[in-house]
Amino acid sequence: QNLIIFASALGVGIGFGLQNIVNNFISGVILLFERPIRVGDMIEVNNLFCRVKHIGIRSTIVESLDNSSIIIPNSDILSNKLTNWTFNDNVIGVTCEVGVAYGSDTMKVGNVLKEIVLEHEAVFKSPAPQVWFTEFADSSLNFTIKFWINRPAEKFVIRSQIMHSISRTLNENEIKIPFPQRDIYLHQSSDAKS
Repeated sequence: QNLIIFASALGVGIGFGLQNIVNNFISGVILLFERPIRVGDMIEVNNLFCRVKHIGIRSTIVESLDNSSIIIPNSDILSNKLTNWTFNDNVIGVTCEVGVAYGSDTMKVGNVLKEIVLEHEAVFKSPAPQVWFTEFADSSLNFTIKFWINRPAEKFVIRSQIMHSISRTLNENEIKIPFPQRDIYLHQSSDAKS
């Protein structure tokens, strides 16, 4: 009887294992024929930004920005949300957000931000970078900047360089980037006075 229970458990385990292998195999066939991703594409899956190095029948090998190779089961690629940043070409949009202090000249801020972005050699002149005044927030006037590059692997490096330039240039123009603050008023009750 113990042998029957052991055989049953082993059969269930093998069944689940085979199911996983078949699932990855079918997913691999779908990836190879439908081609939602290709070798060399920059993709984002499970919050991981990486380049596709090899697409196999059971798994896909990707390379992260720190040059580590990661093996992802094909079923994970098809079952999770995936962004292919270079599906059509290598041009990708990058977004930065910045808040300035109340009282700042919003037209001047918008012009300064656009000049900063255009000065970076990796940023496309066409389509031109866009700057929007987006929000009157609690502590700041918020702006969103959108620009395009064709070096997707350097997305975060270029964004960081532009953010450094924004911080330096706003400081040079005496435009303040505020920090969140709250004013607290304490009132003494009439009972406490007596």
